[in-house]
Amino acid sequence: MSDAIAAGPAADPAKDAPEDAAKDAAADPGFSTRWRALLLAAVAACAACGIVYELALLTLSTSLHGGGIVATSLIVAGYVAALGAGALLVKPLLGHAAITFIGVETLLGIVGGLSAAALYVTFAFIGGSVAVLVVGTALIGALVGAEVPLLMTLLQRGRLAGAADAGRVLANLNAADYLGALIGGLAWPLLLLPQLGIIRGAAATGIINLTAAAVVSVFLLRRVLTRVQLGTALGVLTGALLVLATLLLTADGIETTTRQRLYTDPIVAFERSPYQEIVVTRRGADTRLYLDGALQFSTRDEFRYTESLVYPALGDGARSVLILGGGDGLAARELLRQPHVDTIVQVELDPAVVELARTTLRDINGGALTDPRVRVIIDDAMTWLRHPDPLPEGGFDAVIVDLPDPDNPVLGRLYSSEFYTLVSRVLAADGLMAVQAGSPFSTPNAFWRNVATIESAGFAVTPYHVHVPTFGDWGFALARGGDTAPTPRIPGDAPPLRFLDQRVLDAATVFSPDIGPRPMQPSTLTEPRIVDDMRQGYS
Repeated sequence: MSDAIAAGPAADPAKDAPEDAAKDAAADPGFSTRWRALLLAAVAACAACGIVYELALLTLSTSLHGGGIVATSLIVAGYVAALGAGALLVKPLLGHAAITFIGVETLLGIVGGLSAAALYVTFAFIGGSVAVLVVGTALIGALVGAEVPLLMTLLQRGRLAGAADAGRVLANLNAADYLGALIGGLAWPLLLLPQLGIIRGAAATGIINLTAAAVVSVFLLRRVLTRVQLGTALGVLTGALLVLATLLLTADGIETTTRQRLYTDPIVAFERSPYQEIVVTRRGADTRLYLDGALQFSTRDEFRYTESLVYPALGDGARSVLILGGGDGLAARELLRQPHVDTIVQVELDPAVVELARTTLRDINGGALTDPRVRVIIDDAMTWLRHPDPLPEGGFDAVIVDLPDPDNPVLGRLYSSEFYTLVSRVLAADGLMAVQAGSPFSTPNAFWRNVATIESAGFAVTPYHVHVPTFGDWGFALARGGDTAPTPRIPGDAPPLRFLDQRVLDAATVFSPDIGPRPMQPSTLTEPRIVDDMRQGYS
């Protein structure tokens, strides 16, 4: 493009671009190829960034709100609908495709890059962030939806394809778009989330988004834009980059300050693993563990929970015990107090929790997970049960299921008929299984659903419950194969206990009328009813 045309007040880039591009292509046969390649690379980069923004919001929404199937479906459906709305809304601006593309990418980079931080801060300071989630999803979807029509227009104006080749151009555009989405979908869980976390990962993605727009502006769209337009665009892009760079550098401080507002006691340890957010708080002698914001134990009263879960499962003389979950090491601690228990296999999904148990929580669990009698296996409980190794001859004498509440589909599968059927295959013929089953008072449907589900796997079940002050009324299920329900008993060789004795355990099997048995259908992999039970109970 000549200086006169570029600087002239009457310049119309939309009209001049085809001629200039055609001249450039004639003078340099490789120009068309480079133009096409760079624009398609921009399509892939923008698509990758768009999917990362949405995954970041979904990940954070799961941590903050539980991420139910309905909420997730609404977010995904809303994002897809916003894609279509964005494609329609940008139609009047296609006559100015170049400058509009830069504007769209600038907005997308800044909105997407700031979205996770805005969602987290809003949740911490206001207590609700659904509005931010909905608005963020709609804006990001609309801006991503506007990209393809703009890029298609730019490709056509460059005369890289005639009318007969429009299908080929569209196919290339779609291929680049879907490839970029694949790259973004893999980069989020494998690279950005584990290395940078949600807030910094979104900010870094915004920087990539803005950088891609700047590269396209400098190397391609300068042939289409006036000098004033190009200078203004680069200035705005630079300002947006500085904002996101500042967020990237200060994200740790912002996140630490904001996170502390969510917890009453001072945070002494924090880690975001690929599976969950892990927080340990401490005030005086009270240490608490939270997973995704849900309290797992308090040292003020965890012995009430732990003793009630572990000792009834041991019967008389259990020697081999399988723990599913229990990564905090508290169940293993109690088992190691039993003189006859010589084999403990613990299957825990998250290695970050195990490492925390071996370090920060070591004084609480007595170093149980470093004891040679305890073999820790990092694996999904259901996956491991399909191919259990090692498995004592005849099966385990006891199985302790100490898993988080099934408030999402991932955990719901571990409270299914299929899961308990797999447990029955590794349990000795006369062995016992104890399951933490939730609160019969706060979530009664979930509690009795769990009992019905265990029974559906061929177990006879005795439910029982105790009072744990930080949890309230908390329930368990003791089960054995066959038709005769077991009677909860404390082993004769049990060490002195702080809470549990036989009188307490006998009383624990009695349920008042308001929380008594309810007829429920079992929860299965295809119908995870217990997840809805948990959500309704909490609400």
